[in-house]
Order: sequence, then C-alpha cells, then structure tokens
Amino acid sequence: MGDLLEDRDSWSAANCSIARAMDIVGSRSTILIMREALLGTRRFDDFVRRAGIGEPAMAARLKELVTAGVLERIPYREPGQRTRHEYQLTRKGRELLPVITALRNWGDTWAADDAGPSVLATHHDCGQPVRAVLRCAAGHDVGEGEIDIAAGPGLIRHG
Repeated sequence: MGDLLEDRDSWSAANCSIARAMDIVGSRSTILIMREALLGTRRFDDFVRRAGIGEPAMAARLKELVTAGVLERIPYREPGQRTRHEYQLTRKGRELLPVITALRNWGDTWAADDAGPSVLATHHDCGQPVRAVLRCAAGHDVGEGEIDIAAGPGLIRHG
C-alpha cells in the first residue's frame, strides 16, 4: 500500500471512479432528487415540490439521470389526460441507497439542528437505526485506517 500511495503524483485521475460518479450525482439537486426517488417519489411535480428545485432545473437533472441510467421514464396516463411520464429507479439508481444513507448518517451527526434530524430511518424488522458501514467482501467491518490501496487494472500512470 505505502509505495502506491507515496507515488500518487504518478497516477492519472483521468479514469477515477470517484470523479466519474461525481459527474453523475455530484450536485446538490441531484442528491435531493435521489433522496426523493429512494423515498418513493416518481412524478415530476412531486419531485419539484419535495426537493424544492425549480421546474427547468428539475427537468434538466431528471433528463441527465435518465441518460446516465440511474432513472428510467415510464409512461402513464390518468383518465381523460394526456400521456405523461414518471421516473423509476433502475438497479444502478437503487444501488445509491448506501451512499444516500451514509450522507444522511453524516448529516444527522454533524449538520442537524439542535432539535435533531428531521427524519429517522429504522430497520422495518427490529426498529433499530439504519447506518451505512464499511464491510469487506468477506463480511468483516472495516474501520478507519484498515483500508489498503492497491493498483487496479485501470490505473494509468504518467510517463
């Protein structure tokens, strides 16, 4: 681990997974849309109202999320109305749940007002708070300082 981290200036960030993820979900409005989608919001007007984002910005963000494969547009039609679309999470979008949960956990601890968090997420079966945790593929919880960094197959080195 040490050799790779000590030689960070030799890496290219051109194909960094974190940077690419931020290109998709890195704006405040996108994270709020994802919060709402994960809570079950599906219709444009509901996204606008619940996320507090103006209609033009909401339309642009939803289009970006559909293009990125995070949401899909599904046509629906109310009786006597024109066909409209609602937005449904794809597998790619549903897999953002741990990310949104981690942001909520951090916000509950470090950014909530004095009254406390506005909502609590609890496990349906036991009622205990839901937390995002780091766990390796073998099932071990991973704490701070317990992560080794190694070159991946896509690492590009300068020169």
